[in-house]
Amino acid sequence: MKLLFKQRFFSWLDSYDIYDESGDTVFTVEGKLAFTHTLHVLNKMGEHIGTVKREVFTFLPKFGIYKNDMLVGYVSKQFSLFSPSYNIDFNGWQVSGDIFEWDYTIKDAQGYVVATVSKELFNFTDTYVIDVANPENAIDVLMFTLAIDAEKCSRK
Repeated sequence: MKLLFKQRFFSWLDSYDIYDESGDTVFTVEGKLAFTHTLHVLNKMGEHIGTVKREVFTFLPKFGIYKNDMLVGYVSKQFSLFSPSYNIDFNGWQVSGDIFEWDYTIKDAQGYVVATVSKELFNFTDTYVIDVANPENAIDVLMFTLAIDAEKCSRK
């Protein structure tokens, strides 16, 4: 399953539309003014199904992942010298990326690819293509991608 993750052009807060291969909107993401960086994920009917929220008192950036308001795991930036490295405290998944932080691979505990995430260049807004091996993992992969994107933005 392929998803196109595209930031809205005119938005004061982080807002994204996520499209399927047919061009239909399957998720929307709305940034909220809060004490911490908080993103809410809505399904195509506009129902809240997930939240990505930055933890406040951590040395390296850490984001909580919530499905239906229940904490299911964390995405944490790990210290590394040359290429970005993140730890996902959920199902044993790991994320690795290239030195420019544009492409990511998410693997499960056995080393199988769960998803690949690639940034499209030459767009006016952040645009990613997410290729999810199992469509049941789409919402989790989307929230992890949002956390990684939010971590990158927090460094700017």
